[in-house]
Amino acid sequence: MAQQATPVRTARLGRTLGPEPTAVSGAVLLLPAGREVSARRPRALAAARARALGRRLARAGRAEGLATHVVHYRYHGWNGSEAHPAHDATWAVEETVRRYGDVPVCLAGLDMGGRAALHAAGHEAVNSVVAIAPWLPEDDVAASPEPVKQLAGRQVLIVHGTNDERTDPELSFRFAERAKKANRDVCRFEVHADGHGLRQYREEVAALTANFVMGALFGRVLSRPVRDALAAPPPLGLRMPLAAGFGKSLRQ
Repeated sequence: MAQQATPVRTARLGRTLGPEPTAVSGAVLLLPAGREVSARRPRALAAARARALGRRLARAGRAEGLATHVVHYRYHGWNGSEAHPAHDATWAVEETVRRYGDVPVCLAGLDMGGRAALHAAGHEAVNSVVAIAPWLPEDDVAASPEPVKQLAGRQVLIVHGTNDERTDPELSFRFAERAKKANRDVCRFEVHADGHGLRQYREEVAALTANFVMGALFGRVLSRPVRDALAAPPPLGLRMPLAAGFGKSLRQ
């Protein structure tokens, strides 16, 4: 009896969130959370959480012709040196360019997706990165540290809750410190007393992300806190507190 070949998994882009623009002038790719090691298919819940943020960004960028997609990985895990989500993110950028042409792309990742976004930022179409509660490993002196050179020339926003017990906020601070040396356009906001899901300040995080993305992709005026964070030297611009009520005066 002939043995059936195992189907090859492929990454894919989800459908455009919100009405599809008649003319696309920029794109956001949402990269969901995952696990350190898993050969399973990605979980629907992780994609749903990414879609919630994506819908907010789609509304904010509708007038400018923003296309917003969730990236569906091949695997739920990072899986060591395979770095599956990072490769899937790079594929997604290339697919975006194939579909829409030479448009600027923002990679916005949550948890493991934040690490994937930072890794895939070297693609020439990427002009900005958002990493929310990113999962970043401990820097090991015996191994290569997390790369930062690929972030040069990109605008980078990192957001982390100070009470995050799943992904260490101190590791994202240390990463941001190294990244700032390679690229001045790096800022990091701390959400005090909030945890991994950033549920207490969900609206503020969404408003901050929308303001940053619209500024990076379309040149909208960045809010004063974002401008201050980008301009401030470490550690000030990498420990910028996210104020309660942020965004109420920024109706996107």
